[in-house]
Amino acid sequence: MAYKSLLTVAASPEGLLTTVTAAAQISQTMDAHLDALALGVDRTQIGYSYVGSGAVVIAAAMDRAEADARIAEAALNAAIGAQAPTLRSSVESVVTQLGTMTDVVAARARYSDLVILPLPYGKSRQVEDEALTEAALFEGMAPVLVIPPSGMKSAEPKRILLAWNQSREAMVATRRAMPFLRRAETVQIVVIDPPTHGPERSDPGGLLCQYLVRHGIRAEVSVLARTLPRVSEVLARHALDFDAGLLVMGAYGHSRFREAILGGATRDMLENAAIPVFLAH
Repeated sequence: MAYKSLLTVAASPEGLLTTVTAAAQISQTMDAHLDALALGVDRTQIGYSYVGSGAVVIAAAMDRAEADARIAEAALNAAIGAQAPTLRSSVESVVTQLGTMTDVVAARARYSDLVILPLPYGKSRQVEDEALTEAALFEGMAPVLVIPPSGMKSAEPKRILLAWNQSREAMVATRRAMPFLRRAETVQIVVIDPPTHGPERSDPGGLLCQYLVRHGIRAEVSVLARTLPRVSEVLARHALDFDAGLLVMGAYGHSRFREAILGGATRDMLENAAIPVFLAH
């Protein structure tokens, strides 16, 4: 079991080498093909304009978007060129408006086993970075591997943390992460403050552990108390203590609007991730 078709998308050169290097390592480890998409995004949303000025504004915006696409494409080619010559890859460039970017990304993500992207939040990130991640997850229906600035230590993480809360999203993430899970030496299923009422109240994470063991995965369960204000903080601290190389979790158990306004485990993890995070919805 392996990923065979990988995708990475770049709207700017920021953090690109780290992301492409991780994607290239996974591609070569799993004998996959890496597709790279360079985006030039027209961010103007014209609500009104003076007579005759609209065409000028649109033309100028498209010129900027085309220039951005060329910069991103050049950066992708340079990053791929820095990898091993045996890497199978292709680079494509597209110019799109911000409102239609989701469709462009989703159309390619649907035919990929895994989408590899940089952290969508941070001082150097743009509004389209978050939209890229959500487009791949929701409309593209693909799992997303988010790479932090520190990169990915190994294409085959030996110690993996699996966040489990009995949700549909967590189960989907588990199934989609199987190529990583089966290559790991240890997979720790982490359950934080399990509910006192429910089908797994007597054995939190037990059925999932049994499922993974039957697939030949060395899995164990760790039940943690919520000793910090946020679930993401408990996960991050435990990942450090466990020396995890990858965190697997379901994405956006609440609506994206709620997470954007009130916060949530997904957004909190992505804002401060120190290790690669595997997401699926």
